[in-house]
Amino acid sequence: MKSIASFIVSASLSVLVAGSALAVTAAAPAAAKPDLAKGEASFAMCVACHAADGNSAIPGNPKLSQQHPEYLIKQLQEYKSGKRANAVMSGMAAGLSPEDMRNIAYWLASKQAKPGFAKEKDTVALGERIYRGGIPDRQIAACASCHSPNGAGMPSQYPRLSGQHADYTAAQLVYFRDGVRKNNLQMTQVAAKMNDREIKAVADYVAGLR
Repeated sequence: MKSIASFIVSASLSVLVAGSALAVTAAAPAAAKPDLAKGEASFAMCVACHAADGNSAIPGNPKLSQQHPEYLIKQLQEYKSGKRANAVMSGMAAGLSPEDMRNIAYWLASKQAKPGFAKEKDTVALGERIYRGGIPDRQIAACASCHSPNGAGMPSQYPRLSGQHADYTAAQLVYFRDGVRKNNLQMTQVAAKMNDREIKAVADYVAGLR
């Protein structure tokens, strides 16, 4: 009788636990749909550096339009936390709530990116070779393996690079190489093996991807 009673108690507890888990799951709120209108309104403070539609005309400031929203949210979070250091952006991100970041990121993702172009004829072949095939003898992987052959990137994993300003891309690679930017170990390891000429060549090639 004791074993039967124990079984009944055990079974009852299992049902209660399972029921509680289902109740918690049912009560968990679904992620709110991004409010693009609020995203556009919040982005107003960013226009001076990144342009009204996210297509920055300033070579040192990144184009943000059509970027994967998950990537943009991650960068804003890391500017706010200090994991990615930049005095201007840290100040901008400081007052943003998670909802603000999400709204801005999805609004930017909805904007069409303007194409760029490569300018350095002398190194464009080198940039293409590194982007598409890496540098095997130094164990440098091809950029295309993560960022896709046309620079579109991979949602939630790797950012879009297509058409990005060469000056900005080159600066970020140098920051990764020199330990200034510390929020992506994979990119730090790649950039650490690249010299200035290779960095500039890849950055220029990326600017012309479409």
